[in-house]
Amino acid sequence: MKKKIIFSTMLVGLLLWACADDFTEKSATGNIPDQDLQTATGVELKLTAAYSAMDGERVNRQGEGVAAGGDNWWSDVVSDDAHRGSTDGDNTALFQVETLDWQTGNSWFLGRWSALYGGVNRSNAVLALIDQITDQDFTRQAGEAYFLRGYFNFELQKFYGYPSFISVENLVNEEFNQPNPGPIWAEIEADFQAAIERLDDEIIVGRANAWVAKAFLGKAYLYQGKYDEALPLFNDVINNGPYALNTEFVDNFNAAGENGLESMFAIQFASDDGRSFNGNGAGTLNFPGGGPLGTCCGFYQPTQDLVNAYQTDGSGLPLLDSYAATDVVSDYGINSTFDHDDNEETPEIPTDFTPHTGPLDPRLDYTVSRRGIDYNGFGRNPGKAWIRATFSDISGPYLPKKNVYQADEVGANRGTGGWGSDWSGINYNIMRFADVLLMAAEAAVEQTSPNLPLALEYVNRVRDRAKNMTYVQALDENDDPIPDTDAANYQIELYASFPDQAFARKAIRFERRLEFGMEGHRLFDLRRWGNAMETINTYIENEAEDLDQAGYDSKFNEYQPKHDLFPIPINAIDQSGNVLQQSPLWQ
Repeated sequence: MKKKIIFSTMLVGLLLWACADDFTEKSATGNIPDQDLQTATGVELKLTAAYSAMDGERVNRQGEGVAAGGDNWWSDVVSDDAHRGSTDGDNTALFQVETLDWQTGNSWFLGRWSALYGGVNRSNAVLALIDQITDQDFTRQAGEAYFLRGYFNFELQKFYGYPSFISVENLVNEEFNQPNPGPIWAEIEADFQAAIERLDDEIIVGRANAWVAKAFLGKAYLYQGKYDEALPLFNDVINNGPYALNTEFVDNFNAAGENGLESMFAIQFASDDGRSFNGNGAGTLNFPGGGPLGTCCGFYQPTQDLVNAYQTDGSGLPLLDSYAATDVVSDYGINSTFDHDDNEETPEIPTDFTPHTGPLDPRLDYTVSRRGIDYNGFGRNPGKAWIRATFSDISGPYLPKKNVYQADEVGANRGTGGWGSDWSGINYNIMRFADVLLMAAEAAVEQTSPNLPLALEYVNRVRDRAKNMTYVQALDENDDPIPDTDAANYQIELYASFPDQAFARKAIRFERRLEFGMEGHRLFDLRRWGNAMETINTYIENEAEDLDQAGYDSKFNEYQPKHDLFPIPINAIDQSGNVLQQSPLWQ
């Protein structure tokens, strides 16, 4: 039922929205006029179309299509969490994104920009339609539209820094070429506040409510360093809201936990037996280049640096200052098999490899797929045989796991795109409850009067779930799980205390990386903390040593202050008749 409802309403919504999705494009002739939609059904259809814009799939989109999605996976490849993946020559524009060779005409920057303004305009279209209907109450629908406009503008703000704000009046008057003199935080805050005032507490799957709006307003405050304003909102959601941590960490990334207690706001992806129009098209490249189901295309590979971060110190705590000094053992440079006598008729023999034996945070093997460890129920990862990148590419030996369906959910979550690609049905959690806990911990430490005990409590709640969840199990020679036998030396414990503010800050920031690795948050965290340049430049040097690849770091430019924002696409500036101005960092 979910698939049919989402697809039918989205399709009708796509046909009926009466505003332009492109930044400067006027409404197309032939659209059904608003006066024919001035009904409750018309409002719901336009609202559904606004929600559907979260996945980036829309008519007349511009730029790179797989850059448009709301999971922001490609931003991770700028950070120390992920490589672009695949071979260096596949998709040159994304290779340039990873290696910091940024041009304002790069199609990836335009793809996300175009998708987000499509969402802004669809949200405005809902509000404009509601304004035309005076004899019915659409308070809730208006609250959702304000929330969505706030969300799309928040994404524009954190990506580009100097977006234009497009109002309902601008939309109605087809005045899309608006100037961009500075950040639009005030407008974002106002939209989330308007949503809070109009929404109630009811949880409706896939839709915003007052609790979600409060959490996003807190996040907007956090990004601006308004910690005193952010913490009360987070505390309200934590102490009075209906959300909680899932017992199992992995349930945030599978069908079993979809829309569960931890999922606060998620893109509702769905697969079906034919072309999966409601699947995750933006993530279609991010499956093993081969693998157990012959998938494509080997993009979005975790870094050695991320894997190293999951090492613990023997007492179950992270190596906050020294994780990069030692490497988790990898199979980089080792083939999966070899032909012992070069005879094509003789079966190849598996190459010996022993996974890392040191202590590790158990979240590692739900985040990263390593050789010798079970891969989402598909059996033992054989290493290079499932890696599309060659040993001369910069992508390393690891595969992502959070975006890939479980083996027993292939029928429910494996979807199909236009060229036989995977359009997964796994929801993407834009915000989950663990995020609120760790944002609240951060605000508690950074507020005017730091509250270290409260920050400790919130961080330990996240770590306690990781400690008590079911760990990935070892496999026997038939690739069947061995009961009560962990796949690695998993050790994780809670912090006994936060002795001072500096330690608490470091612990919270590190915890965010461990909890949200490969979920599209890392780059934006580094940028708002003000340490992206130092962290990423150090990572590039370390990764070159870890992979021991000649010429690795020569493929990268140095991260500079301008990389703290993505450039406003030159296409948008040109289309605006130069009303839009490039952000100061890129002038």
